[in-house]
Amino acid sequence: MPHSNSPVSQTNDPQQRVTRRALFVWFAAVAVYVVAILGRTSFGVAGVEAIDRFGIDASRIAVFTAVQVGVYSLAQIPTGVLIDRQGPRFMLIVGALVMAVGQILLGFTSSYPVALAARVLIGAGDATAFLAVMRILPSWFPPRKTPLFTQLSTAIGQMGQFLSAVPFLALLHAKGWQVAFVSLGAVGVLVALAAVVAVADAPTKPGEEAAAKSAKVPLRTTLSTVVRSPVCWEAFFIHGFSIFPMITFTLLWGVPMMTLGMGLNEQEAGTVLIVLTVCMIVASPVLGAVSARLGVRRDMAVIVLCSLTPLMFLWFFSTSTPRGFGAILAVVIVMGTVVPASNFGFDNVREHVPPAMVATGTGLANMGGFTSSMVAAQAVGILLDHSADSVQYTWEDFQYAWIAVYVLAVLLIVGLLVARAKAQPQMRRLKIVEQAPPTKAN
Repeated sequence: MPHSNSPVSQTNDPQQRVTRRALFVWFAAVAVYVVAILGRTSFGVAGVEAIDRFGIDASRIAVFTAVQVGVYSLAQIPTGVLIDRQGPRFMLIVGALVMAVGQILLGFTSSYPVALAARVLIGAGDATAFLAVMRILPSWFPPRKTPLFTQLSTAIGQMGQFLSAVPFLALLHAKGWQVAFVSLGAVGVLVALAAVVAVADAPTKPGEEAAAKSAKVPLRTTLSTVVRSPVCWEAFFIHGFSIFPMITFTLLWGVPMMTLGMGLNEQEAGTVLIVLTVCMIVASPVLGAVSARLGVRRDMAVIVLCSLTPLMFLWFFSTSTPRGFGAILAVVIVMGTVVPASNFGFDNVREHVPPAMVATGTGLANMGGFTSSMVAAQAVGILLDHSADSVQYTWEDFQYAWIAVYVLAVLLIVGLLVARAKAQPQMRRLKIVEQAPPTKAN
């Protein structure tokens, strides 16, 4: 009988090496995540058409964004709990179908309240995809490879933004609102079917999955452990500090700042957003390798790297006259390169939170970026209105409004340092225990 540690016995073990089966499962799960981001960003490129279809003004259009991000953020912990208890495969399927229903409803309706309800469904379905992918990774990949696949997952997910900006927009202009959004719903159904066929929670043997589900951690224990975990709160602040300037910029205020404040045309503004996305995709696998190498020290890398973004904005807004195209490109290149460090907190959660609670802990961490972004976007808007006499914002108005970004960055880094002081001893103790040699049996 071959020894259990023989190379042959390890060949098909996902915990020892990356297997074809693991790649197959991962690719199917990431496909759902790509479609989730496609659905999340599709409305952003259809703003003009939405104003005409629903007969509303720009301020009411902004409510769609608030609803989407708000539902997504609020759904993180409940979704994480469901993933931990029902399994990521189940939630990927349900989430994709819920998104599909929302997109189809949005395609057929011309009622503003019904369209808002559709966006609630899309936000709720969207909330399942990323957490489910993060929950699948540690079951199918070796621990040292998981940070890399975390970054690759988020990088590939950004293709959804490209799909909304290019083929979806082309379909919208060619065939109209109904065809475009109903087609998104059809794509959601297709990826749900792909998840049914290809995704598995873990490489379990017959009978093991049922046994694992019968040993679920009580809900109260899960929530209490996650909410009290300094590791999860450190990840919350890591995600918030790393990603909120980018989301604030791309979600709402970047294009107005470039076109109204700087005087760039729409083509130049679009180029800036494309460069930002490319930088995020290129930097993701590099920072994944960095995260795997640094281990518990990865939080200091976040502080160093992601402090560059507010510093670049300070430099950018330091002149009395508007900066040019090259300056904003420099800002987004730096910002896009360091944004993938927002995933470092998820790596800490995966490594230092009990496996049965990883999705819930990741949900709390993921709330950091989107909650911070909602606060920042609203605060920038309030300061813009305070500074400007009308909606024709100037360079000076954006200089003043961006104070909100600097203040929030300081608050988040203080929160990160406080959480780090409590999380580091816990993570180092766990690392010592894991590295201790096993005791010999008598």
